[in-house]
Amino acid sequence: MDPQVAFNINLRIPHLPIRMVEHGHRTRVFAERLHAMGMAVTYPGLPDHPDHALLSELHCPDYGYGGILTLDMGSVETANELLDLLQNEYSFGYVAVSLGYFDTLMSCSGSSTSSEMTDEDKSSAHISPGLVRMSIGYTGTTEQRWGQLTQALQRVGALPERQTA
Repeated sequence: MDPQVAFNINLRIPHLPIRMVEHGHRTRVFAERLHAMGMAVTYPGLPDHPDHALLSELHCPDYGYGGILTLDMGSVETANELLDLLQNEYSFGYVAVSLGYFDTLMSCSGSSTSSEMTDEDKSSAHISPGLVRMSIGYTGTTEQRWGQLTQALQRVGALPERQTA
């Protein structure tokens, strides 16, 4: 291994658990709030997730159910409009196909990471054209990022004005 890479890994390993706790916590908060607002959110920490019971047995309670959620925006156009607002106007995170970063990463899976799948395979994997995948980061405060997300959702027409608080 390159010495600089080894040094960087060694430098970051001690605080990895702290980062993972916050990553999972924020994602759970966002998923629960989105779910309560009637949004089409998928997160294994939600009781209505089909694998919630199994994951409850397997997961490490300290880290929660992970830091990734999906939000179905209905169409690729709405999903891309949301991603554009979140990245370019709100600095909420970055449109990217990877998942490992301290800031929020997001993508429209059907037209990015899963674009080579057939429509039938996407359907069987529950990847709709407007499915947005988010790996929630830990920059900013939870409430700051939540405000940015709800404002962007409102702007794309996914939320009525009263639900942004």
